[in-house]
Amino acid sequence: MEKTWRWFGRKDKITLDMLKQIGVEGIVTALHDIPNGEVWPLERIEELKAYIESFGLRWSVVESLPVSEAIKYGGKDRERLIENYIQSLTNLGRAGIKIVCYNFMPVIDWIRTDLDYPLSDGTSTLYFDKIKFAYFDCCILQRVEAYKDYTPQEMAQVSLLAEVITDEQKQQLIDTIIVKTQGFINGNIKEGDQHPITLFKQLLSQYEGVNREVLRYNLVFFLSAIMPICQEFQIKMCIHPDDPPFQVLGLPRIVTNAEDIAWLLNAVGHPLNGLTFCAGSLSASSQNNVPAMARLFAGRSHFVHLRYTGVTSDGNFMEVSHLNKQLIEVIRIFEEENPNLPMRVDHGRMMLDDCDKGYNPGYSFHGRMLALAQVEGMMAVIQGEINNLKE
Repeated sequence: MEKTWRWFGRKDKITLDMLKQIGVEGIVTALHDIPNGEVWPLERIEELKAYIESFGLRWSVVESLPVSEAIKYGGKDRERLIENYIQSLTNLGRAGIKIVCYNFMPVIDWIRTDLDYPLSDGTSTLYFDKIKFAYFDCCILQRVEAYKDYTPQEMAQVSLLAEVITDEQKQQLIDTIIVKTQGFINGNIKEGDQHPITLFKQLLSQYEGVNREVLRYNLVFFLSAIMPICQEFQIKMCIHPDDPPFQVLGLPRIVTNAEDIAWLLNAVGHPLNGLTFCAGSLSASSQNNVPAMARLFAGRSHFVHLRYTGVTSDGNFMEVSHLNKQLIEVIRIFEEENPNLPMRVDHGRMMLDDCDKGYNPGYSFHGRMLALAQVEGMMAVIQGEINNLKE
């Protein structure tokens, strides 16, 4: 697989020169400064592509060309926004960029309650605490009938947390869930916005009456509309699984397990409609057999995210070492069945002097560099095994 790295443009504190030195081959990036729904101009795409290539690298994957909320919930601007999306795809195709990773998660891309959860070796990682999240949902957001999404035992723990949580911890929870993990990705809410809770509630209200079936319909509507231009330029669309892969905040989730993925790939059967196989998102549900899913969907995957999560019995989860047997098996499957895909490591630990650099959450330098080295080693061993079998 091609070794790629998510890079956030020229303002990223991690430079392309640094990435070339550590063995990165391809860049995963986007025009992050262009607001959602607006057309990506061809000249801007070509300018960034040329800049990346000047370092001896290639722009391998767009992650992401965001799907506007009105497309997801079926708003009145849907047709115009889809036309803009098609024009952006056209411009990407003309520039020779052929893989687009996107998601169809309503409002919120990914959720964690802790961005610097301390580990025993002095590093830190991302963490999802179900009780903290339930407290945010029920007591800070005060979503109507939110308590129905949690067990009586969980609500009892929420009540205990409410007695001891400080104002500073409440603000940190708000900042973590709806600002720091979202603003640098989809732009719905960003650093410096006033009254983020009010803005967040407004976003949630747009999905009133949008259930799982409606969201599925809107996804198929969107994909059916863009497939002709994808066919013209051979652009591979690869949807990212929901993170976490279960319902949150009363919002429907439609890319959570093998059944969901099979449904989508069958509903729009074009081979350019495919999957970003994110082992980390899928493993956040203990119901998912991730290696089995890799075997099932390797042929329709166009991009791979290599990380893994550990889930506790009470529903909490966190990033675990890239050196685990499930991820090794996932790598083996892709090297055997679809070996030329771009892959990137993800959600590396914060370690060494990563901590004071202001990196985006989950996108440290040393932590991801360690993960890349570990994954590169596993790939080399597996490739050697495969080559030996062929001889």
